[in-house]
Amino acid sequence: MFVWNATELNPEQAAAVEEPLSVLLVACPGSGKTRAVTYKIAYELSRRRDKRIVAAITYTHRAADEIQERIEALGVDTAALWIGTIHSFCLEWIIKPYGIYVPELARGYTVLDRHDREKMLERLCAPHRGVTPWDCDYYFEGDERRLGCAETWKHDAINQVLAAYFRELVETRRIDFELILWYSQVLIRSRPQIATLLSQIFSHVVVDEYQDTKRIQYDLVGTILRAGAGSTKTFIVGDPNQAIYGSLGGYAISAADLRALTGIPIREMALRFNYRSSDRIIGHFSNFSVHDAEIEGAGKMSGYPSQVSYNQIVSQEDLSNELVRLIQKSLAEGHAPEEICVLAPWWILLASTTRKLVALLPEQQFDGPGLVPFSNDPDNFWFKLSKILLTESSPQMLVRRMRWARDVIADLRDLGVDTSSITQRALLRESNSLSITEVDGLTYLDKAFVALLDRLKINLNSFPGLLEHREAFFASSQARLERLQNSGAAYITDLSFFQKVFRERSGITVSTIHGVKGAEFDVVIAFGLLQGMVPHFSDADGDVAASKLLYVLASRARKNLHLISETGRSRGRRGDYEPTETLLRCRFDYSQY
Repeated sequence: MFVWNATELNPEQAAAVEEPLSVLLVACPGSGKTRAVTYKIAYELSRRRDKRIVAAITYTHRAADEIQERIEALGVDTAALWIGTIHSFCLEWIIKPYGIYVPELARGYTVLDRHDREKMLERLCAPHRGVTPWDCDYYFEGDERRLGCAETWKHDAINQVLAAYFRELVETRRIDFELILWYSQVLIRSRPQIATLLSQIFSHVVVDEYQDTKRIQYDLVGTILRAGAGSTKTFIVGDPNQAIYGSLGGYAISAADLRALTGIPIREMALRFNYRSSDRIIGHFSNFSVHDAEIEGAGKMSGYPSQVSYNQIVSQEDLSNELVRLIQKSLAEGHAPEEICVLAPWWILLASTTRKLVALLPEQQFDGPGLVPFSNDPDNFWFKLSKILLTESSPQMLVRRMRWARDVIADLRDLGVDTSSITQRALLRESNSLSITEVDGLTYLDKAFVALLDRLKINLNSFPGLLEHREAFFASSQARLERLQNSGAAYITDLSFFQKVFRERSGITVSTIHGVKGAEFDVVIAFGLLQGMVPHFSDADGDVAASKLLYVLASRARKNLHLISETGRSRGRRGDYEPTETLLRCRFDYSQY
């Protein structure tokens, strides 16, 4: 039996982990949500009395890696754990075994690479003035297809683009990520025995970050739980105040609606203690709570004398100098570069600003999700393989690299390769033994891919799926490199920078607000807090959306928080942007900036 002592979990966390009923756990920022999820999975794995397994659905692949590593570090065997994203879950447990019962999938299919999707939509959008691939996001809700774009005047054109898009997908026997969910719903509705069988396979279904879950995802999980009639439990964790993907259909389900959907008893619980931030920072971001939440500072940062500033005076012209001043001030106060984060609502703002910061702070390195120098499509085979080839063999990385090797082998099998002689350890051994002298990151990957396939006796030209993924990986990587170099990051092509991607973060993080969900820093500096950006000008739920974005960005900070609504940023014919109205209405005793 897995046990812990009182220093590992507080009473709220321990009660949630030990609760025998299904749980909907509302966890405030910095409350140890990931720890609670980790210990719950470890606890249930250690209590197994039959052959059923635990499924854990995470929002990202990185979160899945982190949780599995934490569980194994606790000494708990994860052989009976399946963990991954909802799309991976649907592919592995519904589409692959039962897709033959759907006419569109019966003759085979491939999953559309994100780069190929973007290129296809660029081509299809070209005849429609004012419509971009980013306008063409969609999702399913029940039997209806919803558009993510709130600008209704574009909807007719977007629907024409999507009609052509879906025709082309059918002709080329491809599906995208939303269609993975759609066909899973079709299958689980038309063949109830699928849900019954899955409820017999899984003792628990754990869902992380439930506030960003779509209705179709709730329905899929709910159908499995209902089929289990209480024998399959769930542990659903998240924070309704951090639901920032509403435009893509994400929302925080209520406990009452979850009970009605699943037909099983579910206990609502909460984690109220914030171990991350100072009381002053908690006091600031609590102003933006949309859902009632009691939050109490409990960590060593609780009494820290935080600087929380709000600058509405600096001009766009002087913004870079102000950011440099705040960064240098933070460094002088003893904060490490990797504990400083610069945020903005849109990447387009970050691109030009990053170029200036690199020039003004040449001695500093900059890091962040937008600075990944190659295709970061987590479902592309070559991206998965690059994770192994760009990391070193070490005891600390073994669990993660073994998981990556398992995923690579599974993808090879799905693409038609005979993997009967390829084990996880053999794949890692061959990867570790490669000796390639090359300083350019993309060239290194190209040579490493060729050398490794040669060692594994895989003829690339014999497998069209591998070729398709490869073409997409290198085309997307080249496009990213060119964009980043044009933004001033000349060093981005170096192999050493490629190798940093899968290590612990280093350097000053530069990111969008959405890109740092789940992260934390000593110092957060946010600019572009302007009406029309926060919230986005097309967001129909403006004030609520702004509150959630401000809540997320402010709650990333442990010690200091610096907010900026710069002046003089043009909106074209409509004049200049004004400060975010929701932020202006916040009454707070700000520090001098």
